[in-house]
Amino acid sequence: MRTLRQMLSVFVLSLALLLLGATPLLAKCAHLKLHVTPKEAYVFVDGMPLGPGSGVIWADPGEHTLAVYNYGYKPYSSKFTAESGKATTLSVALEAIAGTVPGPWGRIELKGPVGGAVLLNGTTPDFLVADVSESTGGKRRLVVTPGDYQLTVLDCCSGTLYSGPITVGENQATVIPLSNPAGKATADWSEGKSLGALPRFQEAGAAVTVAVFKPTAQISSASATIECGASTQLSWSSSDAPQVEISGVGAVAASGQQSVQPSQNTDYKLTATGPGGVTTADAMVNVDSNIQSTLSVEPAEVRYHKVGDHVEEQGSSTLTWSAPAASSGSLDPFGSVSPSGSRTVQPAPSKTEVGPVDETVTYTLRSSNACGGSGTKTASVHIVGSIEAAQPVVSESTLTAKLTFNSIYFPYDKPAAADPQGGLVPGEERRAMDIASAFKQYLGLRPEAHLILEAHCDHRGTSAYNKKLSLRRADRVKSYLVENGVPAANIDTKALGKEENLTNKEVIDLLEQNPNITPEERERVRHNLATFRMANNRRVDVRLSTTGQNSLRYFPYNSDDLKVLLGEGKPGSKK
Repeated sequence: MRTLRQMLSVFVLSLALLLLGATPLLAKCAHLKLHVTPKEAYVFVDGMPLGPGSGVIWADPGEHTLAVYNYGYKPYSSKFTAESGKATTLSVALEAIAGTVPGPWGRIELKGPVGGAVLLNGTTPDFLVADVSESTGGKRRLVVTPGDYQLTVLDCCSGTLYSGPITVGENQATVIPLSNPAGKATADWSEGKSLGALPRFQEAGAAVTVAVFKPTAQISSASATIECGASTQLSWSSSDAPQVEISGVGAVAASGQQSVQPSQNTDYKLTATGPGGVTTADAMVNVDSNIQSTLSVEPAEVRYHKVGDHVEEQGSSTLTWSAPAASSGSLDPFGSVSPSGSRTVQPAPSKTEVGPVDETVTYTLRSSNACGGSGTKTASVHIVGSIEAAQPVVSESTLTAKLTFNSIYFPYDKPAAADPQGGLVPGEERRAMDIASAFKQYLGLRPEAHLILEAHCDHRGTSAYNKKLSLRRADRVKSYLVENGVPAANIDTKALGKEENLTNKEVIDLLEQNPNITPEERERVRHNLATFRMANNRRVDVRLSTTGQNSLRYFPYNSDDLKVLLGEGKPGSKK
């Protein structure tokens, strides 16, 4: 594609050849018959100034861009294809921009060849305000609001006629002879005092007034303050500004909307640049960088029990955290984590020596975001329990003997229905503790083993009542064993009531076999046999499933709790 200057050269050369009778060159060119409204509209082809008004455009065959401008009107731009030896006719009517432009006013007068394109504050066709003929003075006026401007005058044949800064004063005329720019002068222009608001462009006959309007600019944000990571919508509008930019965004359309996501407090400055000058507007968006984080733990207390090298119990807790405005986070002592989540932990004490455990483990959530915000939260777990020395290895036979050492005895009518967890006197509670300790060791050797608890009552009361009472006795021993670490699944219970009661003879036989009492004590028992027979029947026998062995039925005659077991006193009172 040839440049406009080449097009014009072709036109001039073709015209000369035509006059000489040489028409082949013209036959290869194409021309566009263009009619424009208003008649002062300025024509550009491929970005180069051609001149104002309607006429014929000669062009090489191919695609070209036609643009028509007139200040105060919406511009027109379109592609057209020039075909060799063909003519195209096109009419372009520009649409006027309504409204008037307020003063005050100053005037620009240019003296020079007509047809030159006059541009203010830019060098592209968007900044065209007039052609030289519309600014020659008299009834052809180019007026602007007082201020500083960058003036450029382009000629269709010779390129740039003038380029330089000018200052236009209020009610003054700045006169520039284009053939001698150094002769630029300023004169009073009293007519400007009487001018009020003017339309951007008006013409009446030979009179033409171009009033250049300073751009307008507005910009706002949907939210003045946003959280880090959030976005907000910028909305802006401008007029009389072919060049519009927003800081941090770049070049934008004259009006529009755009979502932005600043990471810090940002002043979005809208700069609207047009022939009438530069106008700016601001929209401040503040970014809240604070992080509202949370960290919780449930449960806040766990148990820990270790025997030798074996951890028998180690409770767990769940940590839950949230830091919605964070972009990164870490959870001490684990390392990086997502901004929100949960994790199961099994805290262990730092101590290793034998003794009670009473420690606190603290977890720390640290979070940060791209906006410079940070947050720290802590949560603690209390560890309680004990560390015990490794238990010596005990033989199966020894453990069996401990388990069947003796039955467990209850006071009269205990435990009561209103207090099912009562009834174990201190001495019998110690016996139950020995059974629990021995059976936990025994399960390490024989994990299939069961303890069978067979509960009895004396002969008083109905069979139904005694069944319930003996069941409470069996359940009370079972619950005590479970409380001290024996698995409930390894314990069976039987409520025999007053069935299978020991007779007087059986009590005497057991009395004679009992190695723990003196002859004098045996004699006293014989004198109170009825009382002791009933006390002997208020018991829970312990049977080991693997061997079938039953606990010995030696009544604790020398117990400190004897009077209570006989139904005659309080715990610790020996008869």
